[in-house]
Amino acid sequence: MIAGTSSGRDFKFRPNSRLPLFDLCLGLLGSLVVLFIVAPLVGMVLASSLSELSGAALDRQVTDSIRLTLGAALVATIVCTLAGVPLAYLLARKEFRGKSLVLAIIDLPIIIPHSAAGIALLTLAGRRSFLGAVIPGWGDGLVGTFAGIAVAMAFVSVPYLVSTARLGFEAVPERLERVARTLGASPRRAFLTISLPMAWRSILSGMILMWARGISEFGAVIIIAYYPMTTSVLIFQRFNDYGLPYARSAAVLLILISISIFAALRFLGRRRKSEDGPDA
Repeated sequence: MIAGTSSGRDFKFRPNSRLPLFDLCLGLLGSLVVLFIVAPLVGMVLASSLSELSGAALDRQVTDSIRLTLGAALVATIVCTLAGVPLAYLLARKEFRGKSLVLAIIDLPIIIPHSAAGIALLTLAGRRSFLGAVIPGWGDGLVGTFAGIAVAMAFVSVPYLVSTARLGFEAVPERLERVARTLGASPRRAFLTISLPMAWRSILSGMILMWARGISEFGAVIIIAYYPMTTSVLIFQRFNDYGLPYARSAAVLLILISISIFAALRFLGRRRKSEDGPDA
């Protein structure tokens, strides 16, 4: 039913009490996607006994791999944020020749097979690599190091940070920056006091996505550093050597820890949003 004022404005739609067939179909199809994602994870958790999980939590090799994975992904995210956020702002605010090419290059790691990405990084920074030829004493370079793991994670996950931050800067009205400039603010000050605070939620979302993607990386990491083992590599090794139960407990432990941290970061972001108010 549609009701309106005598002037023909302020129309208001009053939906029927029954759920329309179209909405029901949308909900059904959407539920299939959600079920497809949730069912394997729930099944894996339910298939793991408390004794298996406690054993994994007490396993030094498992806990060391989880610390390494979380730490390397965090370092990769922080370092890439320092350069990725300025790049995202530049892409959101400036028009220049070759911009479309730059945007395409940023998205390349998403479509490249990650084992191929690992080979590319190894060619650049491994034994007998380009960097090894120009840097004395380079040796194996990044192979088998914490830095190598962080670089591999950064390579495959930085597009998520840059793209999300760019969309956040694009959502900030450019006129606010122009007003700040007319009041005497420098471009740097306008960026730090106007654009950056208003786009911080998108930047945080991009950082979380990059961090999460780095944690899950396997293909590029195993090429650069089989040892020390990240949790993804450890799960792969245990599955090959001992079978599903031994790999599953380590996988469930990493998933539970990652989801807990992910949920806490999301909660802090939403809490800050509510404190800032709807117009922030």
